[in-house]
Amino acid sequence: MILSKLPEVGAVTLLTCAFASVAKRNHTPTSRLWLTAWVMIALHFAASIFTDAPGNWGILANLFALGALTWAGVIFMWSSIPYRNQNSSRWFLVGLMFTNSLYVSILIASPDANWPLNLAAVLFGVVPFGLTLCSLRQFNHPLRWTSVAYYALLAVFLLRFQHRPGNGADLAVYAVLFTVYLGCCIHFLYMYRRATAGAFITIGGFLAWASVFVVAPAMAALFPHLQIESGVWNLPKYLVAVGMILLLLENQIEDNKYLALHDPLTGLPNRRLFEDRMASALSRSRRSEKQMALLVIDLDYFKQVNDTLGHHVGDLVLQQVASIFTERVRRSDTVSRTGGDEFSVILEEFANREEAENVGASLRQLLEAPLDLGDHKVQIGASVGIAIFPEDAFDAESLCIAADRRMYEAKQYSRKLNQVAPSANLSPISDRDPEIQEDSQTAQ
Repeated sequence: MILSKLPEVGAVTLLTCAFASVAKRNHTPTSRLWLTAWVMIALHFAASIFTDAPGNWGILANLFALGALTWAGVIFMWSSIPYRNQNSSRWFLVGLMFTNSLYVSILIASPDANWPLNLAAVLFGVVPFGLTLCSLRQFNHPLRWTSVAYYALLAVFLLRFQHRPGNGADLAVYAVLFTVYLGCCIHFLYMYRRATAGAFITIGGFLAWASVFVVAPAMAALFPHLQIESGVWNLPKYLVAVGMILLLLENQIEDNKYLALHDPLTGLPNRRLFEDRMASALSRSRRSEKQMALLVIDLDYFKQVNDTLGHHVGDLVLQQVASIFTERVRRSDTVSRTGGDEFSVILEEFANREEAENVGASLRQLLEAPLDLGDHKVQIGASVGIAIFPEDAFDAESLCIAADRRMYEAKQYSRKLNQVAPSANLSPISDRDPEIQEDSQTAQ
């Protein structure tokens, strides 16, 4: 047993526990993958204690230690792939796991085997390239081709140096680990292109981690009498762990900022962000001396949808309405959810009142068609109130009051029309279940 490695095992275990504590508060697929990889790193350090055991036990410990370190790198790399949910990406992960495991197993168990090692080295280039070609029609990404390129270079290097007398096996191990962790650096650099401490530390840590597998053998060859503690070479691992913890905290802060300004159900700006954008729009309109319009839209029959079909269906209605409104208006305009079933739209720099009324009419007409919610079809309507700056009001509060008043006038007018025309179809719900539809009509 190499007892001198026990402090490193303890340090990595504590760091993994700290990472797990932070990841628990930011529970995402990426954080779960990172945690899995750090557990692999901890297992690598634990297995490294027994690598000097005699016979098969030592071989098994070396195999487990090197395999865990390699798998951790592959998981880190895959966690930062933006197209991770693609089926081809999953096959690529399986291919990398297989080729790395096969080569490491052969290298540890039988380092003098010529053709098995050559075959395993060739697979480093063939498997990623073949998987990429097979999925080329369905998916293509430059990051995928980058992985193919550096694994092809790894295959060439291994075929050239893995049988070198004396240190060929060591060079092969270093080359595999360098490729894996350089891939982590490249993928994290692509995924986290932002100027934050977490991104800088994580990407720099992976670069230093990969560099260890070049610098360490170079130092051993050039300065054989220079003794460097193994803990020095492990510093990049701790640097990466700290960087990842910072990334999780940064993501949590960004999520909190987003939730503070957006409606969690629809993803639209909430009233707080709406008021801020309203003030900005008014300032721009005053400077440019152009008109601005506020549309207040209240859904008809929404309470009846909730009471008849449940709040889950009501939530689906709100999400679909938000999507419809967002697709209809321009990107420069703002759609927000300012109440339970109330939406507000800010229109900037339009020609005249008629144009704003046309937008309001089109939004109302879009909601007159039945909404397909999968198991249900729901038919609702909407009442729209429009206020124009500077014709109707000069400040945000007065503009909102004017739009609200006209929205309620439109709602009252609609109710009067329904009372005059009792033969009209007043049912807001057209459900695929005849019994539910009958119950809905009976309730009216």
